[in-house]
Amino acid sequence: MTDRVQKILAQWGIASRRNAEKMILAGRVTLNGNPVQLGDQADPREDQICVDGKPLKSEQHPEKHYYIINKPRGFVSTCSDPRDRRTALELLPPELHQGHGMHPVGRLDAQSTGALILTNDGDFTLSLTHPRFHIRKTYRVWLQGRISEKALRQWRLGVMLGDRLTLPAEITLKKVNQDKTCVDIMLTEGRNRQIRRVAEQLGYPVISLHRSAIGSVRIDDLPRGGARPLTELELNELRQSIHPITSFIKSPASVREYSV
Repeated sequence: MTDRVQKILAQWGIASRRNAEKMILAGRVTLNGNPVQLGDQADPREDQICVDGKPLKSEQHPEKHYYIINKPRGFVSTCSDPRDRRTALELLPPELHQGHGMHPVGRLDAQSTGALILTNDGDFTLSLTHPRFHIRKTYRVWLQGRISEKALRQWRLGVMLGDRLTLPAEITLKKVNQDKTCVDIMLTEGRNRQIRRVAEQLGYPVISLHRSAIGSVRIDDLPRGGARPLTELELNELRQSIHPITSFIKSPASVREYSV
């Protein structure tokens, strides 16, 4: 059975599909001795696919793994780091550090903590991160200052970030001190450093940010720096919670309605 080469690399745990596409564009993948082009198809049972000159072999097809970690501050959500910072892969059991194609599903910036999924299932990664779909993610965030009701309302409806509005967010006010505010935020999109950028724009910079849940998968009892496999129930619930994003912005008039 033939399939696109980037999909085969993802299914074999070589890389996520997006990273597999980058490898192909960089000329690192060949098919029967010829450089692969995006869209080329192959059958791994009959064709020879090589990555960096090394052929894929049927016995190398890895078992699929699905883990969630409680990422500490300072760890980066990548497989390697040019600045030699510690990576999320180091929190997995040692036998999964290399040779299994494990990679983070999405990102959690270095200064943020909490839930991060790692897997070697490229199709699973794509289903959780593709812009067309969304998984609810829950965060506990401390902000500088006493956030106003007006700012909360703006954040809930959507804030213009770059050239488009953020999707409406569920925000629950948890605690207010003299100089800081604690809120729980539930998002259905994951734009780059979204919470930090919106909070800064509204005038309440983030003090700390902790992701407590991805979909229905929580890390309540997982110690900081800990890792555990996802259960079959959690995997099924994640797959069932994937739905296409419905645009909240239908026209220029609605953009004016929701703009800050």
